[in-house]
Amino acid sequence: MDDKNEQFLRLSAVIAKTGKPKASIYRDIHLGTFPAPEKIGARAVAWRLSRILRWMQAPSAYQED
Repeated sequence: MDDKNEQFLRLSAVIAKTGKPKASIYRDIHLGTFPAPEKIGARAVAWRLSRILRWMQAPSAYQED
């Protein structure tokens, strides 16, 4: 997907979309089994929607690139 058209989700939207609590998201990021966020500003991070959707297709098989 073209990076210019990529949608980003903030933490609250990721929690709502996946149903995972905040602590589980950050634990799984550390384990490499959930997409890591990207810095979008000096004090802000967000997740690429495409990576969240890929994780949702096969959560147990997901490995961070």
